[in-house]
Amino acid sequence: MTERVITAEERNEDKEFEWSLRPRRLAEFIGQENVKANLEILITAARGRNEPIEHILIAGPPGLGKTTLANIMANEMGVNIRTTSGPAIEHQGALASILTNLEDRDIFFVDEIHRLARPVEESLYPAMEDFKFDFVSGKGAGAQTFRLQLPRFTVIGATTRQGMLSAPLRDRFGAVYPLYFYGVDDLFAIVQRSAQLLKVAIDDAGAQVIASRARGTPRVTNRLLRRVRDFAQVRAQGRIDERIALDALAMLEIDALGLDVIDRRILQTIVEKYEGGPVGLDTIAVSVSEDPETVEDVYEPFLMQLGFLARTPRGRVATKLAYDHLGLVRASSNEQPRLF
Repeated sequence: MTERVITAEERNEDKEFEWSLRPRRLAEFIGQENVKANLEILITAARGRNEPIEHILIAGPPGLGKTTLANIMANEMGVNIRTTSGPAIEHQGALASILTNLEDRDIFFVDEIHRLARPVEESLYPAMEDFKFDFVSGKGAGAQTFRLQLPRFTVIGATTRQGMLSAPLRDRFGAVYPLYFYGVDDLFAIVQRSAQLLKVAIDDAGAQVIASRARGTPRVTNRLLRRVRDFAQVRAQGRIDERIALDALAMLEIDALGLDVIDRRILQTIVEKYEGGPVGLDTIAVSVSEDPETVEDVYEPFLMQLGFLARTPRGRVATKLAYDHLGLVRASSNEQPRLF
């Protein structure tokens, strides 16, 4: 089977589509109720004191709302937000350029903050603690150290790998909020909200189908809604019901649990080629033609959430639930997994 290649134009269109559906206020944000309640207190207290929000670290798999929450906090505070990512800040000068252009109480959002270069990370410490930035001008005996006074600002860091953060950086965040996969009820509400914004006709049964196959992730929910909308426009005069949603998702090869082609290839690689594991991450990535970080950050968390995959010191292992879902019999010591 030939795999469809997503073009640059489609990726840009997806990005614009995602931004158009993002909530702008905390009251519009669906799910993560405990995190919302804590953020509401932080925002209200900071506004009352006319101070910046405390530095915040948001952790969780991709697509759960880390960037959205950072932009919501900027909107609620009525301040600007400067957005970048850890790998994009290549040296201390780039960090200094960003920080010196911030205004009082502005938010500096760093996605994938665990990927900051060590010299950049160390330069961020005094900026977060004392709103000062130290830099060295010149080299050798003529080198001089200068200290710049920075405006009061908030660092909001987002990470998909909290364990990779250094202890000194993690300790400088006053609040750490992990985001978890969403329940079907919350995703159902997101489908309805997004469909209303897109002016798409959808009934409750169709919305339920999309929500139940969205991998517990709002970003995936909106992406599936868009694909189903396209299918409905061509096949059903634009209206989405249960039958149209099922047919569209079947065409996309997304099963009842939300697993797509890559998910199933990962499980089949472990089960059929390596007798259920353990097998190393790099081996899996090569077998499915994906980057190891993509497999680890995008696919593995949901497979582990379902209980299909386990991590061991020796590698990844498929569980009995994975065998059952694939319709395979667990191999004995003398036979390979086989289809029923």
